[in-house]
This record gives sequence, structure tokens and C-alpha cells, in this order.
Amino acid sequence: MDVPEIKYETEDFSDILRKDSRYDSRAYDFVMRTICEASESAKGHVTGQELLGFFRDLALDAYGPLAFTVLADWGVHCCEDVGEIVFNLYRSKRIGKTERDSPADFIGGFDFAEEFLGPYRAS
Repeated sequence: MDVPEIKYETEDFSDILRKDSRYDSRAYDFVMRTICEASESAKGHVTGQELLGFFRDLALDAYGPLAFTVLADWGVHCCEDVGEIVFNLYRSKRIGKTERDSPADFIGGFDFAEEFLGPYRAS
């Protein structure tokens, strides 16, 4: 399996963490990496739902059966958490958004337990 190289804490997110400490700085770094890869692949802007697909795939590629545990350790338990991180990055002026983008775009994306644990459950 070709695991993508992920470098954590390459950027200082202390300004965001002072305002919202729910998520580990590694979660912000991972979401930034996901945004970069998704934008490159789409050659531009991606929707919240499209970003969630990239997030899921990158997490599974990077962490396999540990993805659920790693994300939970970072405070990321559901798609809405990913949306919160995205909009914290936007509010800190690290990324842009369109007028149509909203935190609601991340509601009900997928079930974390099913997507991250399901493929590894014994049949």
C-alpha cells in the first residue's frame, strides 16, 4: 500500500487553538493537507461533501485500521468536526471559501465508525 507522506505540525495553529481547543493541531494539519490534495485533484474549489470523501480516503490510506482511533485522539469524531476545522481555518484566513460554502455542508457526510472501522471488522 502506498501511504502518503504526512508531516504534522508544519504550521503553527496556536491562534486557532487559543480560540477553539476542541481539536489537536495535528487535525488542522491533516485537514489542510486534505484541502490541498482535494483542490489539486479537482483543479480548484471542492464542496464540503467532496472534501469529506478526500478526508476519508486520506485517513484510511494513512492510518488504515487505526484511522478511527487517531482521529478520535485529535478530537475529530464526525463529519461535522471536519467542517468546524475547515471553518476555523477559514476564519483564521488560511483558506478561502465561496458564498455557497457553509458548515452545514458537512452535516451527515458519513458515519465515522462505519467508514473507518467497518472495512476491518471480521465477517
